[in-house]
Amino acid sequence: MKSIQCKLARTALGWGVVELAQAARVSTQTIVRLERGEDLRESTLQRIRQVLEDAGIEFIPENGGGVGVRFRDPT
Repeated sequence: MKSIQCKLARTALGWGVVELAQAARVSTQTIVRLERGEDLRESTLQRIRQVLEDAGIEFIPENGGGVGVRFRDPT
């Protein structure tokens, strides 16, 4: 998960930094650091990603068109 993907996913869900931090059980500063592009521990990054995926987000890898996010099931 790239930093921009975290921000896009959070925005798509209508979550603020506080909501994501609470759901992932990390500090708000950790989310801010991630979205700034700073490195996080792999386990922390995976926890944040899992929370977003559990909320219905699918991460789109860079495949010539750039990275992105979308809802796994748009209905």
